[in-house]
Amino acid sequence: MPACPSIARALTALFLAFTLLVPGKLWAQEAPAAVPAVPVPPASALPENILHLDLSTGGRVTIQLYPEIAPAHVDRIKTLARQGFYNGVVFHRVIDGFMAQTGDPTGTGQGGSPLPDLKAEFNKMPHLRGTVSMARATEPDSANSQFFICFQPRFSLDNKYTVFGRVMSGMQFVDAIERGEPPATPSTVLQASIAADNVPPKLPAAPQIMVDPIPGS
Repeated sequence: MPACPSIARALTALFLAFTLLVPGKLWAQEAPAAVPAVPVPPASALPENILHLDLSTGGRVTIQLYPEIAPAHVDRIKTLARQGFYNGVVFHRVIDGFMAQTGDPTGTGQGGSPLPDLKAEFNKMPHLRGTVSMARATEPDSANSQFFICFQPRFSLDNKYTVFGRVMSGMQFVDAIERGEPPATPSTVLQASIAADNVPPKLPAAPQIMVDPIPGS
C-alpha cells in the first residue's frame, strides 16, 4: 500500500533539514591539509654572509653582511677575507665616540687592495652603533678595501658612505680597540673569515710571564 502523501512530505522535509544541519565535509572526502612551506632565511642571515673578525683585543666579532643593499661591497669584503688580505692588518684610525677604521695593509690610511675601486652603493641603512661601512676618498666611487665600525650613531654619514653590515656580537672587542690617528700601539685584525668556511677563531697569544730565577739556582 503506497505511503500517505502527508507522511512522504514529512520524511522529505526531515531529510532536507538533516542535510542542511550536517557540515558538508561529512558528505565529501576531506582534502589533505597543506604542508607548510619551510621558511627561507634572508640572504644576509646565511653563513655565507656572516663575517668574523678575530681581533687582538681578545675575541671574535661577528658581522652580518647585507648583500641585499650593497652586493658589490659585500662581495669585495668576502673576496678579500678569503684571500687572507685582512689578516694582520691594523686599525690605523680610531676616534673615540666615532669609529675604528681598518683595511689598509700599509697602516697609513692611503693603501688598498690590488682590486679596482668600487662604485658607490649608498643606501638607507643608518650609521648606528655597530654599523660597518666602507671608507673612501673624496670621490664617491673610491672605496676599495678599507672599512670602519661605528662606536656610536653618526647620522651625518648616511647616504654618503656605503653601509654593508652590522656587528651581531663581540662589540666589546671593538670598544677595546686602541684609540689614535694612528694609535701608538694599534690593535690588529688577527684573522678575517666567512662563517660558511668554518674557520676556527684565532685568539691573541697569551702574554709571557717573566719569572725571576730563584737565588742560588
